[in-house]
Amino acid sequence: MDKPTNIRNFSVIAHVDHGKSTLTDSLVSKAGIIANSSVGTARYTDTRPDEKERGITIKSTALSMYFELGKEDVASVKQKTDGTSFLINLIDSPGHVDFSSEVTAALRLTDGALVVVDTVEGVCVQTETVLRQALTERIKPVLVINKVDRALLELQIGPEVLYQSFCRILESVNVVIATYHDPALGDVQVRPEDGTVAFAAGLHGWGFTLRQFANRYARKFGVDREKMMKKLWGDNYFNPKTKKWSTTDANAGGKPLERAFNAFVLGPIYKIFDTIMHHPDAEALSIMMEKLEIKLDPEERDLQDKRLLKAVMQKFLPAGDSLLEMVVLHLPSAVTAQAYRVQTLYEGPMDDESALGIAACDPSGPLVVYVSKMVPTSDKGRFYAFGRVFSGTVRAGLKVRIQGPNYVPGKKHDLFVKPIQRTVLMMGRTVEALEDCPAGNIVGLVGIDQFLLKSGTLTTSESAHNMRVMRFSVAAVVQVAVEVKNPVDLPKLVEGLKRLSKSDPCVQTWIAESGEHIVAGAGELHVGVCIKDLEEDHACVPLKVSRPVVLYRETVTVESSIVALAKSQNKHNRLYVKAMPLGDELTEAIENGKIDPREDVKIRARMLADEYGWDITDARKIWAFGPNGSGPNVFVDTTKGVQYLNEIKESCVSGLQWAASQGVCAEENMRGVRFNLLDATLLSDSIHRGGGQIIPTVRRAINAACLLAGPTLMEPVYLVEIQCPEAVVGDVYPLLRIRRAQILGDHDSAEQRPGTSMFTIRAYLPVSESFGFTDHLRAATRGQVFPQSVFDHWEVMDGSPLEPGSKLEQLVTKIRTRKGLNPAIPALDRYLDRL
Repeated sequence: MDKPTNIRNFSVIAHVDHGKSTLTDSLVSKAGIIANSSVGTARYTDTRPDEKERGITIKSTALSMYFELGKEDVASVKQKTDGTSFLINLIDSPGHVDFSSEVTAALRLTDGALVVVDTVEGVCVQTETVLRQALTERIKPVLVINKVDRALLELQIGPEVLYQSFCRILESVNVVIATYHDPALGDVQVRPEDGTVAFAAGLHGWGFTLRQFANRYARKFGVDREKMMKKLWGDNYFNPKTKKWSTTDANAGGKPLERAFNAFVLGPIYKIFDTIMHHPDAEALSIMMEKLEIKLDPEERDLQDKRLLKAVMQKFLPAGDSLLEMVVLHLPSAVTAQAYRVQTLYEGPMDDESALGIAACDPSGPLVVYVSKMVPTSDKGRFYAFGRVFSGTVRAGLKVRIQGPNYVPGKKHDLFVKPIQRTVLMMGRTVEALEDCPAGNIVGLVGIDQFLLKSGTLTTSESAHNMRVMRFSVAAVVQVAVEVKNPVDLPKLVEGLKRLSKSDPCVQTWIAESGEHIVAGAGELHVGVCIKDLEEDHACVPLKVSRPVVLYRETVTVESSIVALAKSQNKHNRLYVKAMPLGDELTEAIENGKIDPREDVKIRARMLADEYGWDITDARKIWAFGPNGSGPNVFVDTTKGVQYLNEIKESCVSGLQWAASQGVCAEENMRGVRFNLLDATLLSDSIHRGGGQIIPTVRRAINAACLLAGPTLMEPVYLVEIQCPEAVVGDVYPLLRIRRAQILGDHDSAEQRPGTSMFTIRAYLPVSESFGFTDHLRAATRGQVFPQSVFDHWEVMDGSPLEPGSKLEQLVTKIRTRKGLNPAIPALDRYLDRL
């Protein structure tokens, strides 16, 4: 832990069911934590009972492992290294899109990503999402093409077809990398001939990189390993008669030559599979074992079929070796990575002591720890703060400044100074006590959980700024109301909701105005898991749960038809406001953090003027973003020469936060609206224009402006990817149409996956129509279909809620009734004043 040059922090990321946890077992077994025979079936990093039951990862799990590497391998490391021992900190993350926030929390703490792709299914929607997240966090990817055994055993395809399918996967991954690539990372395209791609079968515990085969042939034929690696991929052909290489697939006489990858790499693998599975012959097998230098134990010789295959392949090409070699040689050490990641991680100036400590990964610098999530302990209601030490050394008893996400340097808000009770090492199912933990390592901290909600920065420097807040790729768009069956248990539910909110990076809990306790999550499965945790672990009381409902957003479609005037309660102050749409591009830029409310005003104004065509004066006079100070709605001062205006600025900001979090139609959050303050008449006596007079007036002016600007609702939409066999493609389309889905590409033109009989259908599906969709689909296709939904965008709904009898009016009435409001939208006269 004291040698940051020999630490590799990486996350394992992929689409659901592509084999992350199964593959991780190979490394866990190489480290001696589990037996070799249970590789692929132990799924050591799945620690919860429901993970084992469902067969998917729900929470990301961290593991630290120690390895020794051979001197020859260490000599190939292209960055500074100290000795031959390495510490690998691995975080196994979930693949299901509902738990994407766990992936974000894992990526923040790591410098590299092991991207896993299924040979048969190829690059899927979630592969793209997690890879994009990794690249925006400046994380270097390496690729594992997993489940190669499926291609040989189930599909029984030939070497050339398999090679072409590998090429397609590589191309898809490299297209994503090229699209979201950060120039600061240098060239991060993955290529087998460079050693940044491994091929594996996690379930059987075998895998290889071209470097391993090149090593074998280099020893055997006395050729250079690097040159051999380049020859083993691409259009390289070896003529055994002339002993010469060529780039054409036929010799001088026109006889076809075999591709080097197929002959030298896939050839021995196909031969082993064929001998064991199709033509079992003990003598032929023992001759082959001798040639490949594989020694089987006496009890392994009696095995048959797949079990014998697993034993032989594990000895021939152990997956642990290839993964370890790829991670150590091609992923950055903590020192290398922090030097270029500091710019995207740290909010403060790059020359202050904390930034310099992070960039140098300095164990004696000022302490900077980023806590990305809270992990529940065996002690009910307490949590480990799980994070990474970026600078300094953290130890028990050390007094630290705990800076929450809303902390502003120099202010006291969201700041606590408390001692750390203990430091621990996260080891999958268990934790190990530590004396201290230096920079570059991943750590669990005890005793500070009551002062942090979900994430935050710990530091010993008074001038330290925060580490940047994480941006999640999913939004909490599905919510349920929970109540206790027995009223006596209400305090336990309230306490349980607080703990639930802490334990999950993405879940949101609050009490609605109607008094209901609301739990909101990324999707049906996510909310289901949260409710189960709430009932069994956090509140420990029986609960009643409502049917899931969808969160909508309110927006406007045109500019306000007239100026909205609102007078203050005492009739001494008047505000004139207009509302207009902000535009999709700018709204998304604010949500993605490209336009940051906390950024310097001049930089932000220049960006708005250059990229979004704003008037530079308006861009400099944005008073606030809302709701929560960072939402995608803005309040702009476009007045000229108004007296006392600066004195009401704070009140206007508060008014925007209030109005933007409770829109006029259905009291849902607003999205994508710009409010222009055109004029104001204010009384000279400051006592008559305090917050009590101005805040409600701003809210009324905003509500009136929205009602005059064609108000409507936006609904969340999933991108759903459905994989199905040819026989049931026809059953899928009618189900999608019933649920208002918009099918991408030509209708009835499902895309066939090369080399298989599987088809992929992609469609946009409104979240409100997605409940029970998976069960409905599986019932209609006899369980042969696998849909995967990922939140994609907000879509403006057709119609107007102000039109009596329209579908949108019925929806708004339903939402208002559920919230305990008056079912009718308030009339314009309630907000608009006359001169």
